[in-house]
Amino acid sequence: MERANGSTSSGFLLLGFSDRPQLETPLFVVILMGYVLSCLGNGTIILLSLRDPRLHTPMYCFLSNLSFMDLCLTTCTVPQTLANLKGRDKTITYGGCVTQLLIALGLGGVECVLLSVMAYDRYAAVCRPLHYLIIMHPQLCLRLVLTAWLTGFGSSVLQTALTMTLPLCGRNQVDHFFCEVPVMLKLACADTSIIEAEVFAVSVFFLVVPLSLILVSYGHITRAVLKIKSARGRRKAFGTCGSHLMVVVIFFGTLISMYLQPPSSYSQDVNKSIALFYTLVTPLLNPLIYTLRNKEVKGALRRLLRGTTGSRGS
Repeated sequence: MERANGSTSSGFLLLGFSDRPQLETPLFVVILMGYVLSCLGNGTIILLSLRDPRLHTPMYCFLSNLSFMDLCLTTCTVPQTLANLKGRDKTITYGGCVTQLLIALGLGGVECVLLSVMAYDRYAAVCRPLHYLIIMHPQLCLRLVLTAWLTGFGSSVLQTALTMTLPLCGRNQVDHFFCEVPVMLKLACADTSIIEAEVFAVSVFFLVVPLSLILVSYGHITRAVLKIKSARGRRKAFGTCGSHLMVVVIFFGTLISMYLQPPSSYSQDVNKSIALFYTLVTPLLNPLIYTLRNKEVKGALRRLLRGTTGSRGS
């Protein structure tokens, strides 16, 4: 692999936003603030889901996994981006690039599957409430979570191996702020049509199929909500569904625009902005949209804070 790539000893140079130095300081501040808020929000969800017995339900099992996945995704990409924005050394080792690509791809696949599982969970809760606990029993929840993680990282191992074994002929300048499949394919000095076809097929499986399942689930949920007699209840339900779908559209829309187009048509400036959305904006929005606004989480947070204050007082 080392001989084929010809870049393994020196690693890769992440160009990031170096062609626009005037943007580096504002971007550093914005990305740092987003990263801190994302860590706080997702960390809070994980802590509350573990500590509060009232949140030991299927929905919060999925949400805590989503929060953990978002924490890992942002930590995989954002610190490297921040270091590149403010530091002089913009290089990443070959091993670091492989690791980053493997983790980012795996976590992206996990989130796609997990969001479709969560949509099915909401369908069962809204459309079949009397059978909800029978349908979403603990063993099924565990299997669904394991399926999400295994399929995501199983696909990632394959795509990373195919991408990082391509000959680069000494090319090592990555026009991005982290290692990603479309950008790495553009560096290759060999025919990538077979790998592009494989990436396209995998992307359809992880993007189009889960998105279709999510839309079908929310279609059934919408039909059930329309039967609610209370106008206030309908507005509340539509507000919740609308915010969930907004996050789904942002996440899947950005990934589809990145992975379901041929590498030759990529605009790097546009793709860098798209990558910021699904590596930073979506992980920041997920805890706000899915959990921190609802009564159960607010109650759990109050109980946690009261318990912490009480233990300090005693």
